[in-house]
Amino acid sequence: MNNQWGKVAVAGLMVMLSACTSATSVISADGYDRHVELNWDSVYSPDKTYVVKASIDGGDWVERVVTSSDGYLDYVGDQGRNLTVDYKLFEQRENGLFEVGETTAETRDFSDEELIDMVQKYTFRYFWDNAHQETGWAYERIPNPKDGDIITSGGTGFGIMSVIVGAERGWITRDQAVKRMETLVSSLEALETFHGMWAHWYDASTEEVFHFSKYDDGGDIVESAFMAQGLLAARQYFNAESTEEAALRERITGLWQAMEWDWYTQGENVLYWHWSKEHGWKMDHPIHGYNEALIVYVLAASSPTHAIDPAVYHEGWASWDSPTFGNYNDYYGMALPLGNKKHMGGPLFFAHYSFLGLDPRNLRDSYANYWEQNKRHTLINRAYCIDNPHGWEGYGEDFWGLTAGDRVPAGYAAHAPGFRRDEGTITVTAALSSLPYTPEESMEVLKNLYYNHGKELFGSMGFYDGINLSVSDDPKEQVRKTYLAIDQGPIVAMLENYRTGLLWEYFMRDEDVQKGLKRLGFSY
Repeated sequence: MNNQWGKVAVAGLMVMLSACTSATSVISADGYDRHVELNWDSVYSPDKTYVVKASIDGGDWVERVVTSSDGYLDYVGDQGRNLTVDYKLFEQRENGLFEVGETTAETRDFSDEELIDMVQKYTFRYFWDNAHQETGWAYERIPNPKDGDIITSGGTGFGIMSVIVGAERGWITRDQAVKRMETLVSSLEALETFHGMWAHWYDASTEEVFHFSKYDDGGDIVESAFMAQGLLAARQYFNAESTEEAALRERITGLWQAMEWDWYTQGENVLYWHWSKEHGWKMDHPIHGYNEALIVYVLAASSPTHAIDPAVYHEGWASWDSPTFGNYNDYYGMALPLGNKKHMGGPLFFAHYSFLGLDPRNLRDSYANYWEQNKRHTLINRAYCIDNPHGWEGYGEDFWGLTAGDRVPAGYAAHAPGFRRDEGTITVTAALSSLPYTPEESMEVLKNLYYNHGKELFGSMGFYDGINLSVSDDPKEQVRKTYLAIDQGPIVAMLENYRTGLLWEYFMRDEDVQKGLKRLGFSY
């Protein structure tokens, strides 16, 4: 894995950067709203220790960090706003400190658009600088577990969306994006699949399936659907007549057509989540709505080679007999069409994962208007946090968002409203990835997290996964300093859909997807 500080300089919208760097310095400094990012990779040696000192607005020189890394994100928001910060970099030697270089940066107040751009581009690093470079896959999490070099199917599908965004915004060139996609597609063609479906996890070091659980060591059609969502968006986006892009589209089509959605019904009117060569249908997990898997049924109906009958959707997914499908209960003055009644619709990733490509604007079928479904689901989640029935510290209008993510201080959970699902942890992706549905409300959270908690919560790949103010009075202990692919991906994608609708536009252009939606009775 690359050093997490990466090699791609954070430029963002060029107007947003206000860094001032010494021309002769080996240390660079990019100034943002409340932090400065320092890099000295040109002189970096992993066996050396570095000391950074700073003088803020001409004040005394103070030590900011002692580190063995090649960079440092210096949060100076607690020192004031619109600052001029002079830096000196020292190498620690036996006989004392040896000055390596110096530089200057300025911070300044950012507009909302600049803050969004900053967060989006920092988060993009997860899928570009810090992907598994030999395969193009996204790591399941960073830091990665000690028991395997785990790469993930669904998170990689989200990563494809991020690569598209990066190419469109000029963070990488289109040629770089195509080459990354060629690397990824080669890996997808080579790895073991199960009736055309990928496993949830693979071990990048061995290129073998890595079991997600005891019996989950085969095809996972939900994770594979997230991968296919990204691939189909890429098939539309990389639409040039060049030999490289034409070949890429053809190879994506081959992967798409090999996915045997109909086989995963077992001949019944429902899709099953898992199948293993060794354990067969042992997991026995039929996919009933409503959850993150709407995209699975849409793609299964869209396949030109292995499409399901519409009855599989209407009887399997959309069964009114399922206690987790139809809702229509009133929560905080809002009626929610679909989703788990006990947990007020469930975690917010239900409104994200299927809708990175599937455009919810004006999307409806006989069961719901999906824009209203997702907007109300988000507002109910927010209202619950403001209500705060369990009295968690900090919950309010600028601190909300319950979804799947890392617990603070340890573990993982699909956080949602209700007893035993709401544990005081706010997962950053919940509010940020809901920006298309609740722009003003989500921006309140983004600003609070960056301005008031950014010193611990904002890192080299954007916001860390979770924060819980109730676990300790020490800000260092309130933050779980991990990154998860399935939480990072929706931030990049949904922020872009809020800004331009880019991914919605390209995914919905796909003729197979259009035919599938029509088969299931959707209008859009």
